[in-house]
Amino acid sequence: MNAHESRSLRDAAAVDSLGPGHFAAEISDDYTVVGHPNGGYLQCLLANAALAAASNEGSAHVHTTAITTSYVAAPEVGAVELRTTVRRVGRSVSFVHVELIQDAVVTTESLVTLGALSDDATVRYLQPAVPDLAPLEDCLRRTVVEEIKLMSVVDFRLDPSCVRWLDGERSDLAEVKGWLRLNDGAGAWDAWTLLFASDGLPPATFPLGSSGWVPTLQLTSYVHQQPVGEWLRARQWCVVITDGVVEERCELFDTRDQLVATSTQLAMVRFPKSAER
Repeated sequence: MNAHESRSLRDAAAVDSLGPGHFAAEISDDYTVVGHPNGGYLQCLLANAALAAASNEGSAHVHTTAITTSYVAAPEVGAVELRTTVRRVGRSVSFVHVELIQDAVVTTESLVTLGALSDDATVRYLQPAVPDLAPLEDCLRRTVVEEIKLMSVVDFRLDPSCVRWLDGERSDLAEVKGWLRLNDGAGAWDAWTLLFASDGLPPATFPLGSSGWVPTLQLTSYVHQQPVGEWLRARQWCVVITDGVVEERCELFDTRDQLVATSTQLAMVRFPKSAER
């Protein structure tokens, strides 16, 4: 099976060198929502280019510990180029700027922070609580629908407390939570695939009655530890919605109940008149 036939995230976000600071990639249709590439998936692709560029300049950092991505325009499925600028290669951290270009237009750009996560990290302080979820067998598994190809490569089981919107009911709480499993045929979560998981849940605006696509303007993801296990406990909620823009936050815990990644994003959101407050 070649990269174009594989559903593996590793293959779908692979980059090929075209020269110093210049890479090629192919955006996969498997990681799209209503035809648009998922933001977390694009972060994996941009991080791959950053890791390769930094390595070419002598960096020993093998993990993306933070990435801030601006989605200037939505790229289409197909060929893209990536241009990288290594800002710094240090002993503890490296910084790389990456642009994703399609048809000579910069559609997406990231500032990527690289480091080295230990296998036995010591947590000195942790404020967020592990989300209280129903057992896997009691959570709702969404049926794959054609317009959301992403659902075929990530398995999310929504907690019964936050699924009324699927039946057209609205809630006063803008929150979705549940279990996440990478379903791409390539294995369990790791530090790199957490960049995808950080944008893997349905928008937390859906319980409030938002409609249509919720396009991300900017997404920042932090990876705190290497995850353990096949399933993640995930919680995403809205902080504020103002003038058609929502701020959402996400927390991801592994099977040890360790906080392994967090993210925050700004996205555009629409509500039908019947859902306006």
